[in-house]
Amino acid sequence: MSALSLLVAKGISKRFGGVHALSEVTFTINHGEIYGLIGPNGAGKTSLFNVLTGIYAADGGNFIFDGEPLDRVKPNEVAERGIARTFQNIRLFQNLSALENVMIGRHVRTKAGVFGAMFRDKATRAEEAAIEKRSYELLGYVGVAKRANDLAKHLAYGDQRRLEIARALATEPKLLALDEPAAGMNATETQALKRLLQEIRRDGITILLIEHDMKLVMSVCDRVLVLDYGRKIAEGSAAEVQKDPKVIAAYLGGEVSLELKG
Repeated sequence: MSALSLLVAKGISKRFGGVHALSEVTFTINHGEIYGLIGPNGAGKTSLFNVLTGIYAADGGNFIFDGEPLDRVKPNEVAERGIARTFQNIRLFQNLSALENVMIGRHVRTKAGVFGAMFRDKATRAEEAAIEKRSYELLGYVGVAKRANDLAKHLAYGDQRRLEIARALATEPKLLALDEPAAGMNATETQALKRLLQEIRRDGITILLIEHDMKLVMSVCDRVLVLDYGRKIAEGSAAEVQKDPKVIAAYLGGEVSLELKG
């Protein structure tokens, strides 16, 4: 494993009955990059996310994350190890405020146990105050601080997407895995998301990005992995991937019209 490598996936396979959702997928994500994961619907992208984050157990292969094996680990343990994710379908606590949603994410890094929660000692109160302060900061970071006290269900769609990212960032991840964060966004919102992703990377967090918006992928990702029917068919820079005949045939329908800048 290279000193540059944050995540190494070797031969990841997953079956659902007779369906091979993933077949011996191998790739490496380096520290500090934005790594794209693309492919047609049903290619296995979300299945790969779910195996990586402990929702599914792999049937074959293994992950090495930050130099340590990451196999048969529960989702909460994955978060504790430093991998946070968002979902294709927004999964916020809709009847809690934006601030409370982020605070829930932040509790992955808290130290207060059952005793502290019950008796609210001085250390617990200080920790709760620190959680609230940091959660406000993260809402500001993603651009929704003005909606801190609004219920999540009352936020605009784009703001809910940003709130999910803030909640994921609250866990202090080394790797932030985003499942179609631009879904449903208009062009202005997508450009703002692009700037946010670049800022997150500048602040030292590595990003794994599933996304159908090819203009966003090709303009923000350092490298791209392409899946088709659960198999890896290409990996490389945006420029390399968009010219690959297998990608053109499988993903782009035989026609390339991607912009590398935007």
